[in-house]
Amino acid sequence: MDEDHKKEKKRGTDKVVCGYPLSIFFIVVNEFCERFSYYGMRAVLVLYFRYFLLWGDDLATSIYHTFVALCYLTPILGAIVADSWLGKYKTIVYLSIVYAIGQVAMAVSAIHDITDTNHDGKPDNMTFHVVLAMVGLFLIALGTGGIKPCVAAFGGDQFTDKQEKQRSTFFSVFYLCINGGSLLSTIITPILRAQECGIHTKQECYPLAFGVPAALMLVALVVFIVGSPMYYKAKPQGNIMLKVCKCIGFAIKNRYRHRSSNYPKREHWMDWAEDKYEKLLIAQIKMVLRVLFLYMPLPMFWTLFDQKGSRWTLQATTMNGNFGALVIQPDQMQTFNPILILTLVPIMDSLIYPLIKKCGLNFTPLKRMTVGMVLAAIAFICAALVQLEIDKTLPTFPSSSQTQIKLVNMNLNSVNVSLPGIETPVLLPASQASDVFTFSDENITVSVGTAAINQTIQLTKGLRQTLLIPSNLNQKWALSNDLISKPEKGQNSVRFINGMNQIVNISTSEVDFGEIKAFLYSNYTLLKNGMTNFTIKTARQSCYWTRDFGFGSSYSFFIHSNFSFEPDCSKSITEIEYIKPNTAHMALQIPQYFFITAGEVMFSVTGLEFSYSQAPNNMKAVLQAGWLLTVAVGNFIVLIVAEIAKLPEQWTEYILFASLLLVVCVIFSVMAYFYTYIDPAEIEAQFRKTTDDDEEDYKFQMAKLEMVKNDSQANSKPDQTKL
Repeated sequence: MDEDHKKEKKRGTDKVVCGYPLSIFFIVVNEFCERFSYYGMRAVLVLYFRYFLLWGDDLATSIYHTFVALCYLTPILGAIVADSWLGKYKTIVYLSIVYAIGQVAMAVSAIHDITDTNHDGKPDNMTFHVVLAMVGLFLIALGTGGIKPCVAAFGGDQFTDKQEKQRSTFFSVFYLCINGGSLLSTIITPILRAQECGIHTKQECYPLAFGVPAALMLVALVVFIVGSPMYYKAKPQGNIMLKVCKCIGFAIKNRYRHRSSNYPKREHWMDWAEDKYEKLLIAQIKMVLRVLFLYMPLPMFWTLFDQKGSRWTLQATTMNGNFGALVIQPDQMQTFNPILILTLVPIMDSLIYPLIKKCGLNFTPLKRMTVGMVLAAIAFICAALVQLEIDKTLPTFPSSSQTQIKLVNMNLNSVNVSLPGIETPVLLPASQASDVFTFSDENITVSVGTAAINQTIQLTKGLRQTLLIPSNLNQKWALSNDLISKPEKGQNSVRFINGMNQIVNISTSEVDFGEIKAFLYSNYTLLKNGMTNFTIKTARQSCYWTRDFGFGSSYSFFIHSNFSFEPDCSKSITEIEYIKPNTAHMALQIPQYFFITAGEVMFSVTGLEFSYSQAPNNMKAVLQAGWLLTVAVGNFIVLIVAEIAKLPEQWTEYILFASLLLVVCVIFSVMAYFYTYIDPAEIEAQFRKTTDDDEEDYKFQMAKLEMVKNDSQANSKPDQTKL
C-alpha cells in the first residue's frame, strides 16, 4: 500500500513539461500512429479484396463490413480484461502486439511473388493469401478493438483531480490525433497502393500500402513501451459491466422464479433484483436501460455510414478522378470525411447551434440525432443519383439469351452488309465499324457486296463479338470476343486490329502488344489514364502515335491496309469505341460525403454527449460499450440487407438503404418524443439521501432497542438488600 500511495502522490507531477505529465506525450504519439495504421489499412482494404483476392463486389463488401463489425465488438472484451484482470497498461501492450502481428500478416498476404511460381503476376495459391489475410484481419480486429476503450482512459489516469484543465486539453489533442492520423493515412496509403512493385512482375503495391501501417503500429507499440517508467498504472478495480450484467441476469431469473400470480407485481422488472442488490445500483441500471432502449434504432445509421469505405469506394473506381494537376485515387475520396469533420464540428458548435438557439428553437440532442439520420439518408439519395450518371456510360450488354455483333470493314471501299431481321442493307464505309446489332439466334448469315457473298457466323449467347470483314471476301472472316463489363480500377482496355498484309508490332514504354498477324487482332491490354505513346513498326518501318486516355474505356484501333508511316500516324488509324470513358467526375461524390459527415457530426457527437449526460457517472463505460455495439450491429445489417435484397442495379440498393433509414428515423423520432430527460446526479443523490435516512433511522431504532434492553437487564438484577 505504501508503494501505491507513493505512485498516487507522484501522479501528474513526477515529470512535467509545460504543465502536462511527460507520460501523455507518449500516449498521444501512440494514438496517432495506431490510428494511422488502422485507417490506412482500412482505406485500401475493399480494393485489396476486389482486385488482389479477385472477389466480387458483394463478397468484398460483406467481408469488409464483417471486419468493421468485429472491430466494434471487441472493445467490450478489452474493457472487461483491462478493468477486471490485467489493467489498462498491460492490456494495451499485449493487444498491441497482437495488433502488430495482424498488420504484418496483412502485408505479407499481399505479396503476390510468394506463390507466383510461373511469374505471370498472379498468385498460384490464392488459398494461402486468403487464409493469411483473414487471420491478419481477425488479429487486427482483436487488437484495435481491445485497446480502443483503454488508451484514452489510460491517458486520463495520468492527471490528478487538480489538473482538470490539462486533462480537458489532453482529450482535445487526443481527438485531433485520431482525425489527423485518419486524414494522413487515407491520403498516403492509396498513393502507395497505386505504385507498382514486385520481384518478377510489377503489380499494384498492396504490400507497401499494408506495410507502412504495419510499421506505424510497431512504432506505436515501441513508443508506448518506452514511456512505461513514467506512467501511473492504476490497478484493476473490477468491471462495472460485469456487475451490471449480473444484476440484470438476477432480475430476469428472479422474475421467472416468481412468475406465479401469487406474488405481487413490481413497478419495474429490475425491481426483482432488490432481493440481492442495493436500490441505488438498480436505479442506475434503470437509467442506463432507458438510454439503451433508445439505441435500438441507431444501428441503421451506421449501416449507411460505414458504406463510404466499401460501396462508395467501389463506386469511385468507375468515375473520373482527374482534378487537373491532381489525379485522385478512388480510395482517397474517403479523406473528405476527416477533413469535413475537422471543419464542421467547430462550425456546428460555435455558429449553427447558437444560431438555432437564438431563433427560439429547442433543438434538443435527440432532435439533432434525428436530423443527422435524415442527412445520412439524403447522402445515399445523392449516391443513387451519382450511380445513375455512372450507368449512362455503360453500353447495353447482351443478356444470357442474346448475342451481339459489331462489324469492322477492313476494305478500302464501302460495302453493303445484309443481316437477318434487318430489311435495309447496312452501308459500311471503308475502314469503319458498324453499330452493335443484337440477335436472339446463335447462328446468323451475313451477306456482303453486290455479289452477295454469304458467311454463316456462329455467335455465343451472352457475349458481344466483333466480325472482321477482310478486303478479300474469300479469305477467312475473323470473329473476336469483346468486353461485357467496364474495365476495372478505372483503367482502359485497348487492342489493335491489323488491316495490313504484313506483321506489325505495337508497344508502349510499359506494355508490349506483341506481333499482330495480318488481318487479325491483338489481345486486350489495360492502360492507365493519361497520355500514352505508341510505337507502331513493321520489319522495315516505324512511327509514333500519341493518345490521351480517360478512365474506364474500351477501344479497338484499326490499322488501315494502306497504313502510311508518316509523322502523324493517326490519319491511318480508325478508333472504334466499345465502352465510353467514365464521364461522371469524382467531384460528384463530394455532396454525399458532405451530407454523411454532417449527419455524423449531428448524430454521433451529439449521441455520445446525450448518452453521457443521461447516464450515472460510474456507468458511462457501459453506455460506451452499448454505443460501439450499435456500430457493430449496423455493419452486420449491411450484410443481411445486401444478401436478401440482391438488387440488380446499384442505385436501387442505395435508395433501399436510404428508405430503411427514413423509416427507422420516424420510429426513433416517436421514441424521442416520449423520452423524458433526467439528471442522473440528482436521482443518485435522492437515493443516497434515502439510504442515509434509512441508516440513521436504523441506528436510532437499534440505540432505542439497546436502551430498552439495558433497562430490562437492570430491572431484572437481584436486590442486594434481600440477600
